[in-house]
Amino acid sequence: MKELLQQMAAYNNWANQRIVEAVLSLPEEKCLRELPSSFKTLQATLLHIWDAESAWWQRLRLQERVEMPGKNFSGSTREAGEGLVRQSGQWENWVKQASVISLDHVIQYYNNKREPVKIQTSQLLLHVFNHSNYHRGQLITLFHQLGHTKLPATDFFLWSKSKK
Repeated sequence: MKELLQQMAAYNNWANQRIVEAVLSLPEEKCLRELPSSFKTLQATLLHIWDAESAWWQRLRLQERVEMPGKNFSGSTREAGEGLVRQSGQWENWVKQASVISLDHVIQYYNNKREPVKIQTSQLLLHVFNHSNYHRGQLITLFHQLGHTKLPATDFFLWSKSKK
C-alpha cells in the first residue's frame, strides 16, 4: 500500500503543478471569469482543491481548528496556485517519510456538524488524491469553456511512463 500511496502523492503533486502552470499562463481576467461549473472560476476551483488538501492535512496533523486558505482569500490566482502546489508537495514528502504503521493509523476528527469521524490514514490519502483529480477535470472543462483546448495532459499513465 505504501508504494501505491507514494505514487499517488507524487502523481498528485505533478498533476497539480502542470494544471497550475496552465492556469497561470492565462491573464488574471480569464482566471476570474465566471462560468457554469461547481466553482464558478478557475481561481475558485484552485482554491477549492487547495482548501480540501489543506483541511485534510490539518486533520492528519490533529489540528483542533481547521483553517481554510480560501476563506476570505483576496490574493491573486498565482498565489492560490502556489499555495496548492506547496500543499501538494507537503503531501508527497509526508507520504515518502511515512511508516507503514502511520499509514494504517486511524485518526479521529470532527466534521462540520461537530460529529466525530474516524478514518484510516491510507483511506484519507486516497480520498485527498482522488478529490484533487476530480476537480482538475473540472478545471479542464473551464479551460474549454474559455476557448483553450491545448492543455497539458495529467493522466496517471503519462506520469507513470515518465518515471521509467
